[in-house]
Amino acid sequence: MQAIRSRDTQPEWLIRRLVHARGLRYRVSAKPLPGLRRTADLVFRPSKVAVFVDGCYWHGCPEHYVRPKTNEEYWSGKVAVNVTRDRDTDTRLAEAGWLVLRFWEHEPPEDCAVRIAAEVERRRPAPG
Repeated sequence: MQAIRSRDTQPEWLIRRLVHARGLRYRVSAKPLPGLRRTADLVFRPSKVAVFVDGCYWHGCPEHYVRPKTNEEYWSGKVAVNVTRDRDTDTRLAEAGWLVLRFWEHEPPEDCAVRIAAEVERRRPAPG
């Protein structure tokens, strides 16, 4: 478990690079809400957009998740808890006025960056 990266994964890094190239600035692995003990992969505070890049195995991707062959009860339970926590995080952030964007690690990074940029621009507060 110690070898599993919680941040700076390849899919996350690729998306960050593309978003940064579009001129957007963000916080990495930051808590969107001070009282919430959960971190988003990219946080755009002024626009209130939190981005999560979820791994297919650890977050139960409907397309790519494969049930483990050993210690199945333990690992499947762990993934189920992750999925439940993800939904709870989405709900809490939405209630606080945040937009949550979730992407799977297998999604094309360029598509993710385009959607992120569009949503951040759409929610950007008016100057003044």
